Amino acid sequence: MGQIRADVTTSSGHLLEFVRTGRARTRGELQELTGLSRSTVGLRLDSLVRRGWLREAGSTTSTGGRPPVVLQFDESHAVVLAADLDTRHARAAVMDLGGRVLQETSGELVIAEGPVPVIDTLASWFTSLLDAAGRSLDEVAGIGLSVPGPAEFEAGVVVRPPIMPGWDEYPIRQHLRRIFDVPVLVDNDANAMALGEQSAGYPDCPAFVLVKVSTGIGAGVVIGNRVFRGIDGGAGDIGHIRVRDAGDAKCQCGSVGCLAAVASGGAVAAALTELGVNARSGADVRELLRAGQPDALRLAREAGRRVGEVLATVVSVINPGVLMIAGDLADTDFITGVNEVLYQLTLPRATRHLKVVPAQLADQAALQGMARLVVDEVYSPAAVDARLL
Repeated sequence: MGQIRADVTTSSGHLLEFVRTGRARTRGELQELTGLSRSTVGLRLDSLVRRGWLREAGSTTSTGGRPPVVLQFDESHAVVLAADLDTRHARAAVMDLGGRVLQETSGELVIAEGPVPVIDTLASWFTSLLDAAGRSLDEVAGIGLSVPGPAEFEAGVVVRPPIMPGWDEYPIRQHLRRIFDVPVLVDNDANAMALGEQSAGYPDCPAFVLVKVSTGIGAGVVIGNRVFRGIDGGAGDIGHIRVRDAGDAKCQCGSVGCLAAVASGGAVAAALTELGVNARSGADVRELLRAGQPDALRLAREAGRRVGEVLATVVSVINPGVLMIAGDLADTDFITGVNEVLYQLTLPRATRHLKVVPAQLADQAALQGMARLVVDEVYSPAAVDARLL
């Protein structure tokens, strides 16, 4: 009989976690990791296989005797519904448990119309996507929704969102659960994007920061492969830091002098409009940047410098390995502006291992992040053990 390790929890849920995260691939490796006997490991794995959560997938190279069977988390046995809600547009998808998109749609969805019509529209999209994917409601493991505002993750609500009128503390989770009766997670879009990008491109980076610059400005922070949200979801809300030389620029939050009021996509669009250039939103600015419009390029670079001032403090406090720029202004000129100021205002010690990079997943980042959050929640050791009772 093995010796159970005091530093490793050994429930069925933890065995699934070890396989799902790659810490163990075979029964023998699970025995070695946990100290459990072969029979105990076998019994606990049997319950996971019967549920369809684990499967056997070939064998590894033998070092003598029968080759050990490889265990895999079955990413196809259920699906996740994920949606990324922006101010005037939304994207929704049915995804397997590994983040592969099975069906996807997007379209205009105006967040200012309020939570009831917007959530009901998303629900109808989800139903249609499930039909198109050939999957049933019974196969849905959970729903993840990213929103462009401060979210209290544990409660599943947004709190005092500057650009989401009528949504303050609306019970988003309960609304969706009435329709689908599955776990529902709600998080800020920058948090979701940060987790999606970090998981896909920088899984070994222990401290990762993503800054989204679109209608507003927000940051997502991933520490040790987990989103850092602060006490009640306020971490990363850098768009409402007061900045110097902002004058009386009015922010959507009601204050003046916020970073978002002078350096967001909306702020750049307003400055372009004053110059006679047709730009109503950050999305319009993005198209002008792609076309090489001189005023848009100049103003994006200036916005990058302003954001760089704030990020100098963020980098000094967090000391990330990767600082990723995402959103409508995530082009070369904006990032050039960020770098010009960031490296001037920080000590070399804080930036010697720092990579400042553009986003890689584009409009898939938040979907990937929310799918990851749902899977981590639904298949956490505690949730798995509770379902096995």
